[in-house]
Amino acid sequence: MTDTALPRVRAEIDLAALRANVRTLRAHAPTAAFMAVVKADGYGHGMIPCARAALEAGATWVGTATPEEALALRAAGVGGRVMCWLWTPGGPWREAVEADVDVSVSGMWALREVTAAARAAGRTARVQLKADTGLGRNGCMPEDWPELIAAALRAEADGLVKVTGLWSHFACADEPGHPSIKSQLDVFREMLAYAEGEGVRAEVRHIANSPATLTVPEAHFDLVRPGIAMYGVSPSPEIGTPQDFGLRPVMTVAAALASVKHAPADHGVSYGHHYTTPVATTLGLVPAGYGDGIPRHASGSGPVLVSGKWRTAAGRIAMDQFVVDLGGDEPEVGAEAVLFGAGDRGEPTAEDWARAAGTIAYEIVTRIGSRVPRVYVDERHSGSDD
Repeated sequence: MTDTALPRVRAEIDLAALRANVRTLRAHAPTAAFMAVVKADGYGHGMIPCARAALEAGATWVGTATPEEALALRAAGVGGRVMCWLWTPGGPWREAVEADVDVSVSGMWALREVTAAARAAGRTARVQLKADTGLGRNGCMPEDWPELIAAALRAEADGLVKVTGLWSHFACADEPGHPSIKSQLDVFREMLAYAEGEGVRAEVRHIANSPATLTVPEAHFDLVRPGIAMYGVSPSPEIGTPQDFGLRPVMTVAAALASVKHAPADHGVSYGHHYTTPVATTLGLVPAGYGDGIPRHASGSGPVLVSGKWRTAAGRIAMDQFVVDLGGDEPEVGAEAVLFGAGDRGEPTAEDWARAAGTIAYEIVTRIGSRVPRVYVDERHSGSDD
């Protein structure tokens, strides 16, 4: 953090670190194109600035979950290829076709809707067919694949669609050696072979998410889709830390202490008095809570760096604030309390908060709410996008 007077709380986003992470991840898959996944507002980091930074670092594709995210990128002038994959009936298919967004199709209903949109728009839709190779979420089941392939080829012959991609998603790539990884790759290759044997000529075939990009080179195919790793967070502690892969966390969340006061022994702290002071001490008030995305499940365990020392959330994390026991130290009101960051100044990381809350680091960064301002470091574009 750089300001001498901190706001209540803020999230500092290091775009130089994000660019470096993209370059590092590209080196892990040097023969594959790179899709920067920026869904969920860039995993909480800010979709548009992060998309631009990733493209500057060599990404050629940008991936989103929802069509609204994809259309927001286009409205902001973000170039490159944009793909979105989470569609529901009646979605903005025509708008996506007109914005040159690659749309994912997992079943016949979606193919019908996108071909109707292409007719209405008077232009060819770019379509990527998703295979369910074992994840059990979206995607076409192997037994339904022939019907979808045949229908897509008919639509392509009519000039309504161009099949630009064949793709799938792993279930357990974050668990090294999990048998489903090989199983899904085998199914994916079989479904690719069928589609190509029928005449599909896709630009890209892809299945590799962050952990597969880092640890399953045989899954790289034509394109990789890093998400959480691009933001410098390990997809799984089991496969390694960010530092193990040459990645740096991009987000730092810090607040300014709103109160520092003396408290006697046996003084209750926060709702329910789940914490009482064991001895006379000082209490610091961190003005951020679950209304800002700080997980309530980390009550009593969430770590914070204040004056060079780790402190722990004392008692319940409330909607707007929580307390740390300062152990008699007396930092000034307004002193910086770092909730998490890169870890190289001794501060906690998102992974530390994930362990404290019994969740994953993905959730920690993504849940940081909209009332926490994002402050971008090393942003190369003028204007505000957040």
